[in-house]
Amino acid sequence: MAEEATVSQSRLSLGRWLVEGLRAGLLLRPRIGPAQPAPWQVLALVVIGSALDVALDRLGIAGDAKFDVRGLLLSWWNAGAIVLVAWWLLPRRDASADVDAPHGVAAWFALWITAVLLPNTAVQIWAAAQAQDIIPEGGDWQTWLPTVIACVWLVAITLRLSRGFGAPRVANGALTLALAGLFALSAWQFPDRPWLVDTDEVASEDQAPGLQLTQETFEAQEALTRQVFANIAKERPGVTDVYGVVFAPYSQDDVFLRESTMVTKLLEDRFDAAGRVVQLANNAETAESLPWATSLNLQRAINAAGEKMDREHDILFVYLTSHGANDFRLAASNPPLSVEPISPGELRQALDNAGIRHRVIVISACYSGGWVGPLADEDSLVMTAADATHTSYGCGSGEELTYFGRAVFDEQLRHTHSLEQAFNAAVPVIRKREQDAGKPDGFSNPQMQMGGRMRPLLQELERRLDAMKGQ
Repeated sequence: MAEEATVSQSRLSLGRWLVEGLRAGLLLRPRIGPAQPAPWQVLALVVIGSALDVALDRLGIAGDAKFDVRGLLLSWWNAGAIVLVAWWLLPRRDASADVDAPHGVAAWFALWITAVLLPNTAVQIWAAAQAQDIIPEGGDWQTWLPTVIACVWLVAITLRLSRGFGAPRVANGALTLALAGLFALSAWQFPDRPWLVDTDEVASEDQAPGLQLTQETFEAQEALTRQVFANIAKERPGVTDVYGVVFAPYSQDDVFLRESTMVTKLLEDRFDAAGRVVQLANNAETAESLPWATSLNLQRAINAAGEKMDREHDILFVYLTSHGANDFRLAASNPPLSVEPISPGELRQALDNAGIRHRVIVISACYSGGWVGPLADEDSLVMTAADATHTSYGCGSGEELTYFGRAVFDEQLRHTHSLEQAFNAAVPVIRKREQDAGKPDGFSNPQMQMGGRMRPLLQELERRLDAMKGQ
């Protein structure tokens, strides 16, 4: 048929490359013949894909957002790696090859970068519809199913397109696996996106008084921090002790200070951790009573706890509460003091450097599900207030506690020492409260991942605490 005839000319228009790329996205045979794109055409296709990605990513955030150039550039880091892998694995053209057959890395990449617009756009439109409350919340499957379908689609595109370029079966499979690995690495280590939730706008205009920085304040903080870390109680031989670091780095909303104080007291009273919990908070009212919640103090607190505890048998409980962004960094502020946001990798590195084996890590923040992958292992329990694509709720200044902190810690853990039981009982309560409050982007979908070696240790702790309380 004429429609399926190959094109023999060496150059195609940009529009034709777009059309043929979209056809490849529908798993149709490329009709480019031996044509090769000009460098400016490849660049134009990348720019078109990037512009579409930026526009759709903005729709995926309900409410105020700010543009992050770093997130945009990081989202394209793997383009160069993809070109190198394709150049390595795609067959070279020789004299015996079909002169009218598609060939070359440039042509392959021009089609591929356009073809993947279809699955990527489908996922982003779905996410935007959820964020804008166009699609009603229907369960956890709405979070993972579109991504799974898109991944299968991407694999099919790569296999079909590379076969059209004459790639042998082994090389075709290797190319597909290499691309899957690059995407997995990108999602794990480079989750940054072009748009971030604007935490400055999220914060209430009715903010607490600002911190007054004086020499006396700095000297008092330095002395206080040293004293707090030095006063951490030593571990008790033969007892699985609970140590705690509770971290509230956002000063402009008092809900985080209240929540961190509640969790600190709960660990002391309900988990036999009196003298072993360090509370770090940024708030003008606590500048002389609590160490500041900075990344450096977080590292120091973890190290100080590690020096006092039995790092192979005791448990370190880390609770972080703040606003979260969809790049998974935890918002931090204490104006006029400059405080950097906290990332999952920083926390993981601090825990690893301290040599602490058993960890309970709880993140009460929007998009906190993005912390699960970097922090989860067989010796840890990781619990989050939301999944990686949704906001949590109850973080305004007018709230007493966040919905997550209130349900799991202030309610359920008053009646049980089982973190798993408390979480499972709290999730439907959180869902109901969010529905009643009209949460615009759907259910926050709290997450929990329990390591296989962590469960028996926590069960042993539960039995000891139950016996102490007579429960």
